[in-house]
Amino acid sequence: MSEKIKWLEPHQRFAFCALSVIPVREEPKDSAEQSTQLLFGEPIEIIAFDRPWLKIRSFLDGYEGYIDHKQVLPLTEKELRRWLDISTYSKQHYQILQGPLGRQILSGGSLIGTDQTFQIGPYHYQIPEGNTFSDAWAYALQFLNTPYLWGGKSIFGIDCSGLTQNVYRQLDINLPRDAYQQAEIGTLVDFEERQVLDLAFFKNSSGRIHHVGLVGPEQQILHASGQVRLDQLTSSGIFNEAAADFTHSLFEIKRLF
Repeated sequence: MSEKIKWLEPHQRFAFCALSVIPVREEPKDSAEQSTQLLFGEPIEIIAFDRPWLKIRSFLDGYEGYIDHKQVLPLTEKELRRWLDISTYSKQHYQILQGPLGRQILSGGSLIGTDQTFQIGPYHYQIPEGNTFSDAWAYALQFLNTPYLWGGKSIFGIDCSGLTQNVYRQLDINLPRDAYQQAEIGTLVDFEERQVLDLAFFKNSSGRIHHVGLVGPEQQILHASGQVRLDQLTSSGIFNEAAADFTHSLFEIKRLF
C-alpha cells in the first residue's frame, strides 16, 4: 500500500486499533500488568496524551488503561461515528488483512467492514474470502487449547471473560469486559434448564465472582483455565478429569439471548 500514514497528534481525541492486538496496561509502562486488549478496528477515546503513552477508553466496553501511541491511527469524530455505523465483528477465527501497515493476521471478534474492501477514516483495507461460522458454539470451539493470558481476548492468548466477550460478538452482543460485570446482566437459569452458550459464573472462597465459562451440550463447559478447555459442568461446579477434582464452584447460570 502506498497510502500515507498520519500518526496521532496530541490534539486528537479519537483513534482506532491499527494492529491485530494491542495490550492495554494498568500503568503507562511496558512492564505494567495487562488488564485487557484492543482488537483490530476497535475505536477509542483518548483521555490523556503523554508520549509515548496514551490513557484511553474503549468505545465498546468502556475499559480504561494505557497504550503506546504508535499502535493506533487517528480518526475525527465524524469518521469514528461512521466506522461504528458500518462495521461488524469478524466471524472468521482468523483472517488475513492487507492495509496501510502491510499484511496482518486478525483474530475473530475484530471489528471489520461488511465487504471485502472497506475503509476506516482515510485508510483502505482488503480481506480475502474465508470460512465463517454460522454457529457460535462451533466458533467457540476453535479456541480450544488457546493459551491462557491475563487480559487477553484473542486467538493468540485469552482469559475467561475475554473468551465469553469474543464469542458473544458472534451473536452481536457486546458484553462487559470482566466476569463480575457480565454476571450483572441476563436472566437467571436453573441448572436443569441450561442451554448451549448460557454463561456459567463461579465464585472463589471470598465470595467474589472470579470465573466465567460457556455452557456446552450435555454436561460440557468451555472455559479458559491454563488454556481454553472443555470440562464437565455439574451443579456443584467444574470437574477437571485431568486433575480428578472440582476446580471451580458454580454460583449461577445466566441467559443473555
